[in-house]
Amino acid sequence: MKLPASNAPSLFDRSTILHRRARARDEALFLHRTAVDEVQDRLSMVNKTFTAPAIVTPFPQVWAERMPEARIVCDEDTLALTPGAHDLVIHAMALHCANDPVGQLIQCHRALKPDGLLLVVCLGGETLHELRAALGQAEIEVSGGLSPRIAPMAELRDLGGLLQRAGLALPVADAVPLTAEYRDIWHLMHDLRDMGEANALSERLKQPTRRSIFAKAQQVYADHFTTPSGRLAATFELICLTGWSPDASQPKPLRPGSAQMRLAEALNTDEGKLPD
Repeated sequence: MKLPASNAPSLFDRSTILHRRARARDEALFLHRTAVDEVQDRLSMVNKTFTAPAIVTPFPQVWAERMPEARIVCDEDTLALTPGAHDLVIHAMALHCANDPVGQLIQCHRALKPDGLLLVVCLGGETLHELRAALGQAEIEVSGGLSPRIAPMAELRDLGGLLQRAGLALPVADAVPLTAEYRDIWHLMHDLRDMGEANALSERLKQPTRRSIFAKAQQVYADHFTTPSGRLAATFELICLTGWSPDASQPKPLRPGSAQMRLAEALNTDEGKLPD
């Protein structure tokens, strides 16, 4: 299945993303392993057995060891998913760096059987807000300008709306905030590089950043975002989205005016008029 080409500029440089991921270190992928735990916990609460799962992920080794029965699919622009082949599709830790997130969800929807479940885990808008603020203030003070350094990530409400745009039923979106601690800003940036999550924006600066900017950013970070232990706090917000492929068996809202009982009767109280 091939989606129509888009003339919109790409927010992310795909070749840079692949280069960053190729240099990632397995021991640094703690966010991906946290995502696995979240997914398995949520699936345990679903009263349904899934027999044909697929997982869209940039790091298959993290998922293969925990869900070996699933088909693993790389998060390319065009996903290698067969329409109507799966009763469960997991889109794992890749939607936040997709140039067409709605297109990714539509492709996952098409791969689902009726009443199949799509479960998405990605990074949300609160992720690295401390680093964004520190670098932004430092760059303005030192160089008088501002350059794209941390990718803009969608807020919870916006991501929930994408499920409806992709045609999924019974959409649910919630957030899981996580806080990590680092010695200094360089420790954090090294960890992001080892995760494969370093800056891959198409409009990023192509020349090295002045050391004075990072030194100032370290000072701003330490002044505003230090933990009681004296280390730097870094927020990672995991957004979890669930939606179902529509099916006649799913619950549907009643038509307006079809209620058989007045609300006052259901609450066993008196009904009165509101004051003018």
